[in-house]
Amino acid sequence: MFSNESRGGGRGRPLLVAVAVAVAVCVAGLAGFDWIRGSSGDGDAASLPGLTGTPSTSASPGPSGSSPSSASSTPGRHLPPSGAAVTSRPAPSAAARLPLKGKVIVLDPGHNPGNARHTAEINRLVDVGNARKECDTTGTETNAGYPEATYTMDVAHRVRALLEARGAKVVLTYDGDRAYGPCVDERARIGNAAHADAALSIHADGGPATGSGFHVIAPKSLAAGIADTRAIAAPSYRLATTLRSKFAAATGEHYADYLGGGTGLTVRSDLGGLNLSRVPKVFIECGNMRNAHDAKALTDPSWRQHAAQGIADGLTAFVEQAAGGRG
Repeated sequence: MFSNESRGGGRGRPLLVAVAVAVAVCVAGLAGFDWIRGSSGDGDAASLPGLTGTPSTSASPGPSGSSPSSASSTPGRHLPPSGAAVTSRPAPSAAARLPLKGKVIVLDPGHNPGNARHTAEINRLVDVGNARKECDTTGTETNAGYPEATYTMDVAHRVRALLEARGAKVVLTYDGDRAYGPCVDERARIGNAAHADAALSIHADGGPATGSGFHVIAPKSLAAGIADTRAIAAPSYRLATTLRSKFAAATGEHYADYLGGGTGLTVRSDLGGLNLSRVPKVFIECGNMRNAHDAKALTDPSWRQHAAQGIADGLTAFVEQAAGGRG
């Protein structure tokens, strides 16, 4: 459109004016575009004085007390930088959301609050393979009277909720629905019948008042009468060490200093619940109820949630390892 006006000396000035106007319009457009780009937080707006204005300093500090950002006064702050690829994080897979889907875990809350009212029944002897032992016991309690059986049931419920959220089918050997027991041999049979990927008996110890800390008990490899733990001894030991690590991490509790050489781990052949198991199984003594320090933790609901987290993490890690061919 400017071709005719560019001819002759008298028409050169209008042409220059028109070109200048066109350039100014383009620059203004580009500046406006950069102002939008600058609002994404990459610093471009600050390099264009007069377009963004002076950033406001009246914004309140961030949640951690950091200096306010000009983002609060800059329109379009959440737009991506020009040319940046817009990406979205892929949704976690079903396996990641439910790592225990299709797995069965048996939780065995130690003892029963009603055992003390049924002494004849729980004193009945049952076959545990290499001996005959009492059907069950009353368990221990803190010096203030908080029963072990109350602790174990509370923690079992907390662990169950965590494991079910990860996709596991959780079976409890009893759930407050029995007057006493079950006996130790029945507790083992429940885990066997469920074909559990892992089983755990939850306890709290009644050790010397000067001793503190937690420990895990794994079954000894044996074949005696109806007991045969040869196939589960090795995986149970791996379960014990995995659980020990996760429980310590979640609770901050130290290994028991009054048994097991301070390793937090013992191997025994005198517990019917382990002797008669056909699936990987261990006991955990979460602390010493007779110790003032441990009793304070065991009776604290917040600490019990940490204990449940450690137990759930230990069981999850073991089952995942086993599923990966390392169990």
